[in-house]
Amino acid sequence: MVKAIERVGLPAVHVCTIVPISQTVGANRILPAVAIPYPTGNPELSIEEEVQLRKDLMLRALGALSSKINTQTIF
Repeated sequence: MVKAIERVGLPAVHVCTIVPISQTVGANRILPAVAIPYPTGNPELSIEEEVQLRKDLMLRALGALSSKINTQTIF
């Protein structure tokens, strides 16, 4: 899906739990996620820590979107 979005000229970030799969399918901007069962969170954290974790992940994704890249890049 990420490649299809980029094909029309929109940058996209692939948030994934298994980076080698993202590399194999050709995603350009790859952001490693937290864990397979909870890619964008951690249920063992407090509410405040969970919110901060998700905020940090999304800020990294926004940074990846605004970065100019020439090859596959892991953020």
